[in-house]
Amino acid sequence: MIADICIVGLGPAGAEAARICAGAGLSVIAVERKKQAGLPVQCAEFVPSLLSSETLEAFHNSVQLIDDMVTFVENDAPHNRETFSGRMIDRAKFDAALVANARRAGANIILGENVVEISKNGEISLANGQKIQAKIIIGADGPHSIIGQAIGQINRECLETRQITVELKNPQTSTDIYLSHKYKGGYAWVFPKGKIANIGLGLHQSQKSKLKPLLEELWEQLREQSYVGSEIMATTGGAIPVGGMLRPFGHLGEVLVLLAGDAAGLTNPITGAGIPAAVVSGVLAGQAAIASLKGDESAATNYEEELEDLFGTSLHRARRHYLRLLAIHENGGKPNKLDLKKAWIAFPEYWENQKNMNEIGQEHDLLEA
Repeated sequence: MIADICIVGLGPAGAEAARICAGAGLSVIAVERKKQAGLPVQCAEFVPSLLSSETLEAFHNSVQLIDDMVTFVENDAPHNRETFSGRMIDRAKFDAALVANARRAGANIILGENVVEISKNGEISLANGQKIQAKIIIGADGPHSIIGQAIGQINRECLETRQITVELKNPQTSTDIYLSHKYKGGYAWVFPKGKIANIGLGLHQSQKSKLKPLLEELWEQLREQSYVGSEIMATTGGAIPVGGMLRPFGHLGEVLVLLAGDAAGLTNPITGAGIPAAVVSGVLAGQAAIASLKGDESAATNYEEELEDLFGTSLHRARRHYLRLLAIHENGGKPNKLDLKKAWIAFPEYWENQKNMNEIGQEHDLLEA
């Protein structure tokens, strides 16, 4: 198969890139290993206010509004911050809607197929024996991107997550965050979705074996408070890149390769947020691909600069906080409540070098939440 653009991965980044490129009249082949877009869900499903208008309303997949965030730090009183608003979405429907949009724009969507090999000249081999040769490849295939690996851009550091979905006894409009010295490199959460809630935990990749017992411990505490039910409706998990932004382009022979979303390391190392960055980077990657095919030799470097302008400050700040907390653990220490507060977005200490409050709001919308 021959195409102008081959996109690997059809999460929000890949689907948006496919929509943009196909909408410009380019021939697009988009490949997704999952048989159904968005399933299984590997997401806590909270989206901050940046995507809470056109994108979500158009697809009718908003489950409920979120008004604020409540942060529980061990040995401290709960902290409430009302400005962290957004929506809980149905991630499966969200992804499916984005893929449908790309298909309507003219993209050739291939579901349930794995990329098994990429040659040095950019030829992509699928598990079914088919081969794809494109002028440009966009890798949007997640934290362990085979496309990124092909150009030497690899997410080497990840959080591991585990999440259960249970009954929520009483409706609420806040996201609950739990910070503890026991949660090395991460945190726990309760995100409401109407009559149910996602309870999850993220930990440094070295702590993967502790995910299940620590999550069960939190779930038991919440059950004792009559906060949630005792039946697990669904279980999921996945990896979240925490190493910061990778160089989002490279070449395989004469084929330009662009990376977007998690494949480009655009996930916040502190919060794990990645949906807005995935959507935005997918659009920008699509636009960069179009520009490159029109002869713009600086399209790839311009794409990198745009990502740095949009996400660089947030990612660098979060990475610094993440490494500081991790160093305490690695040196045999135990983060205290002040250490934990300094490394969480709901507290002023996190923003100690940020003077412009408007910039704080913009960063929250794009990446922090």
